[in-house]
Amino acid sequence: MKIKITLFALFVFCQISVAQEKPKDSTAANQLPEVMVTTATRTERVLSSLPLPMTIITSEAIIKTGVTRLNEILNEQTGIILVPDESGFEGIQMQGLDAAYTMILIDGLPLVGRSSGVLDLSRISVGNIERIEIVKGASSALYGSEAMGGVINVITKRPTKDMLAGGLSYRYATFNTSDANANLLWKKKKFAANLFANYYSTDGFDLNESSVLKNVEGYYNTTIQPKLYYDFSENLKLIVSNRFFNQKADNAAVIGSETYSGEAKENEWNSQIKLEHKWTPKVYSEYEFYATNYKNDSFLNDQNDVRYEDTYYDQWLFRPEVRTTVSINKDKLTAGVGLNYESLDRTYFKDNVKFNSQYVFVQYDYNPTEKWNILAGFRYDNHSVYASQLSPKLAVNYKINNNLSLKSSVGYGYKAPDFRQLYFDFTNPSVGYTVLGYNVAEARLDQFEEQGQLLSRVAGISFDKPLEAESSVNFNFGTYYKRNKLRMDINAFYNSISNLIDTQVVAQKTNGQNIFSYSNFDKIFTYGIEYNSTYSFTKEFSLSLGYQYLIAKNKDVVDNFEDYQYVRNSELQTFKINKSDYFGIYNRSKHTANIKVLYSIPNIKTDINLRVFYKSKYGMFDTNGNSILDKYDKFVNDYFLTNLSISKTVADKLMLQAGANNLFDYTDPGQIPSLAGRQFFARIQYNF
Repeated sequence: MKIKITLFALFVFCQISVAQEKPKDSTAANQLPEVMVTTATRTERVLSSLPLPMTIITSEAIIKTGVTRLNEILNEQTGIILVPDESGFEGIQMQGLDAAYTMILIDGLPLVGRSSGVLDLSRISVGNIERIEIVKGASSALYGSEAMGGVINVITKRPTKDMLAGGLSYRYATFNTSDANANLLWKKKKFAANLFANYYSTDGFDLNESSVLKNVEGYYNTTIQPKLYYDFSENLKLIVSNRFFNQKADNAAVIGSETYSGEAKENEWNSQIKLEHKWTPKVYSEYEFYATNYKNDSFLNDQNDVRYEDTYYDQWLFRPEVRTTVSINKDKLTAGVGLNYESLDRTYFKDNVKFNSQYVFVQYDYNPTEKWNILAGFRYDNHSVYASQLSPKLAVNYKINNNLSLKSSVGYGYKAPDFRQLYFDFTNPSVGYTVLGYNVAEARLDQFEEQGQLLSRVAGISFDKPLEAESSVNFNFGTYYKRNKLRMDINAFYNSISNLIDTQVVAQKTNGQNIFSYSNFDKIFTYGIEYNSTYSFTKEFSLSLGYQYLIAKNKDVVDNFEDYQYVRNSELQTFKINKSDYFGIYNRSKHTANIKVLYSIPNIKTDINLRVFYKSKYGMFDTNGNSILDKYDKFVNDYFLTNLSISKTVADKLMLQAGANNLFDYTDPGQIPSLAGRQFFARIQYNF
């Protein structure tokens, strides 16, 4: 490990040394432009002066990769890892925290409709994205629950001056995959509009043709996103936006020896009305009302076309919010107040359940000198079900000189128990086990006992106290360097998570199967370092490097290893392992890295974009019976993926693009069912 750290430090020093070389002239310097961001503070800030770890993905970068869905572009970023969890759904990890702890926003508005805590990011097209802002680390001080691990904000295009512009594009890829976009931007005097439409379809893919089921079944979806703007004056502006998403997919399952087939439908609707009011040059307010609904209905029929199963999911969120920012000399004070009202009606819930909460947040952006920036704030959430939460945060940026700054932050994050953990009531029809939400468990256990289905309860387990919200303390310390051709940032992080909610056996049924419910018990910690750099050798050639080192472990296992140190090998022999053999939490790779090369050929208006990604081994399940992941368990082997795209511009308005994702056709059907083989694609785009 010391050798790795030494080599890493030497590499960073070499990059800085090269960047320090004085350029021959201003043209050759290839200065990298400043980037403005809003998500981290909910006010406009320069990225280089921000005291928080943050990543920006521009629309230009998205177009050059040739990808079409949000999950694809996020999977190419340092420190953002998409992996399937135990339920089979693919979610995001940031700083070693699961997908349930990352809030997903579109234009600052949260999406709903999570399965097992995971939001399906393939629901979101990238065809009208201006940029993606990613804040890493606890962000509950501004965004509340679900932002314990960070925030990803997708910001769509907006007309800024009198214009009529837009684009049409079509992309065809392997697996009979089609993606078509139409985007219109229009503004004339006080009126403006942005209309975006997307159609996507695929046959899915199958890595094991001997199996009845595909890895991904075929589906198609449409997205329509109209946004209207009206400027009453320079100081008062209205925004009305909507987003409609509809999807139909083949639904298939094998239960026992029987095959079932059907259909699954998803419908999502998001609507926002917002007034932007500039009271004075120093006082600015936003009045916003947001509503969203996500529905999922599916069915399965048996081989005789007789209905076997119906499932449904219907979630609503209503959120009014008022925010005001006051400029005080060079400083900014931001405060907001809002209300969340949520409801969910789904299969295996006894009733339509409801949450409501009120919240207030305050943030002070303080600049005592040109070198110092201090960001301090808190948010208070009062909830109808779980205990109220106070989420403070403090971040500091020190500008050593025009090229180099140091930044550090400490913040509190929390994740509220979700509807499933509180109200789930599911019994597997074929196996017979039962999963109960915390709030319904006691009554259902009594009912099982009255019906003679309960053999025994686990001693010492009660449901007297409310299930507590998970909480974390997050630390970040890093540096940001920008000079001439080089931009580089390094960030070390540490997360300590308490009251982790997980399942446990609470009783046994007379059929021999267990009854599971949820409880607060584990403590988890993650730490690591993340490195990103971009070096522009010339205007035509740039190289980007990214790397993350991650350790994620259960503190209970570390402190009480004697409870986990005996394992059984393949010959069923029991032997003792060392504490150092404990690998950590499932689904985490210690090392991930990427190399991105962008080369332009101006004479023929062609860009070549090559990206190589590495992921070290990780474990999915305990295979030797000691309830932890140790080095003697079975692991998914480390692997490389390579993506390539080539783009050519014709007459400034027409772009032709071709490429391949997973260029060298790496697959591991038994271990990574979500990873398709080589996918060729071709795309045509016309801008006007």
